[in-house]
Amino acid sequence: MSNDFFQFKAFTVRQGRAAMKVGTDGVLLGAWSAISGSPRRILDVGSGTGLIALMLAQRFPEASVDAVEIDHAAFLDSEENIASSPFSDRVKAYNNDFQSFAERCDVRYDIVVSNPPYFIDAMKNPAKERAMARHSDSLAFADLVAGVDTLLAPQGLFAVILPTESVDAFLLETSAHGMLLSVHVSVKTTERKLPRRHLLLFSKTLPSEIQRYTVCLQNNDGTRSQWYAEETSAFYL
Repeated sequence: MSNDFFQFKAFTVRQGRAAMKVGTDGVLLGAWSAISGSPRRILDVGSGTGLIALMLAQRFPEASVDAVEIDHAAFLDSEENIASSPFSDRVKAYNNDFQSFAERCDVRYDIVVSNPPYFIDAMKNPAKERAMARHSDSLAFADLVAGVDTLLAPQGLFAVILPTESVDAFLLETSAHGMLLSVHVSVKTTERKLPRRHLLLFSKTLPSEIQRYTVCLQNNDGTRSQWYAEETSAFYL
């Protein structure tokens, strides 16, 4: 077992078994301040090694967090990470495909988050676990949105992070299920580059307006931008 781990202020994420490693997308989604309020029940779909679920447990101390992950190796890592965290009494991991979980679950969640599989037509990685985590074969956008539509409370929020090339397809699915975009953040690595990823927030109620803005992760000298530093200050050492 690898000793790969990431140390955050309140917890450690070890990923000795999982093929997919902790990345910027997960940190961004877990820290993103547009997901707000006082939720009681939170669901993380495709939770990997548990990073986002643990970040949300830290952010919302009154909430219970369920984390669903289809890959067994990642699930085992997440169980260990949750057990060793200060939030073990409020976070529970499930080793299921999301479609089956959504069919059986009778809970309605105040917040659902997902860093979903997104490579629809690209060549698959030969490593089965890594391919499963990155390709939408294991969880098509239609299945993800349909399941969230069922599980989301009437006033609930649904947040995702996606690469640029997947945004339009995802918006078609959310529109078909009556989920309304309220916030769209385009994320650049640096000011000179085009946005590579997008943070999207949906609800079932019509927003007064859609908030749209663009942010950068890094300054020109490679240091964290003010926006990124502020979003993640509660988590990074």
